[in-house]
Amino acid sequence: MTMRLAIVGGGLGGLTLARILHLHGVEAVVHEREANRSARSQGGMLDLHPESGQRALTEAGLGGDFRASARPEGEEHRILDPAGRTLVHHTPRPGSYDGRPEIDRTVLRDLLLDALPPDTVAWGRRLVAATPRAAGGFVLTFDGGDRAECDLLVGADGARSVVRPLLTDAPLSHVSSHVELTISDAERRHPNLVELVGPGNLWCVGVRQILAAQRLGNGSIRVGISLPADDRDLDAYRDKRVLLSLFDGWDARLTALIDAGDDAPITRRVEAMPVGARWAHRPGITLLGDAAHLMPPVGEGANQAMLDAAELARELVTHAGDPDAAIRAYEEAMFARVQPIAEMCARVQAMMLSPTAADDLVRFFTPRSAPEPATT
Repeated sequence: MTMRLAIVGGGLGGLTLARILHLHGVEAVVHEREANRSARSQGGMLDLHPESGQRALTEAGLGGDFRASARPEGEEHRILDPAGRTLVHHTPRPGSYDGRPEIDRTVLRDLLLDALPPDTVAWGRRLVAATPRAAGGFVLTFDGGDRAECDLLVGADGARSVVRPLLTDAPLSHVSSHVELTISDAERRHPNLVELVGPGNLWCVGVRQILAAQRLGNGSIRVGISLPADDRDLDAYRDKRVLLSLFDGWDARLTALIDAGDDAPITRRVEAMPVGARWAHRPGITLLGDAAHLMPPVGEGANQAMLDAAELARELVTHAGDPDAAIRAYEEAMFARVQPIAEMCARVQAMMLSPTAADDLVRFFTPRSAPEPATT
């Protein structure tokens, strides 16, 4: 009997898993709560690391497609202080894909979707319950009453995973607050801001607050504001006047990024799981990506989710007749790999919103000079 494999969540991790399994003749159904691939914005751009995200795409047979779609110039990174003075300006080698080239999340997701059979993703499937079956596996119940059965369930459903509580009750902690705005058609409407941001990322670093921006391949600028976690009502930040008051005294060239936002700001709480969180193995079910190890968003989340997918796929193919052994092997390796990365992400997150963030980030991004040779 063919094993029925269900992946809950059609983000980068879930789609990478489905694609690699498909290459090995293992078919899965991806249950995605969004109505279609264009239902919502997928966010800004991300840098794919050679040892994780790029490696996963190579195993998915999409390395060439990635290089054709990525923007190595997006690696350019500028850090400014509130007066608009440049603290760090990193410029990548022109045309080089050797580092961590950037790619828009929407473009990357489309690469994965287009590489799957059309019926792989079941759209409009918001999971509300997963009930164990007596003979193993689960009955999945979706919003609206639809049901499906599976022998193996993979939770790739992100920060607010519905699958996660079946394995762990690890709490989420509020690590920061985030506000996002979009400036569309920026080259025509706001050429001065395009010049300010450059082709990649801009961070304007103050005392316990960061105003950031990044250029996307569709000609827009994505603006993000990071603030410390507190009990404040985030809805207040949907008013641009309130946001601008937070940056009173900053150079007007920088706060113009807020003024230029097209619509009302979007707010969200940024949360994380405890570093080192694990769960006891349970047959027929596992997690990957943010569902498994939600970390502060400092550049590792998507990369680790895609690497999770590649490693889980490899174990399932290697242990084709014993999915339980595959899950055990995947989970133990994943726990060991992710812990130091989660520790690093927590340190970087704390550093970025510390009172001394500007000095700390300059040291972090400035290569140490080679020691002077000893003299006699």
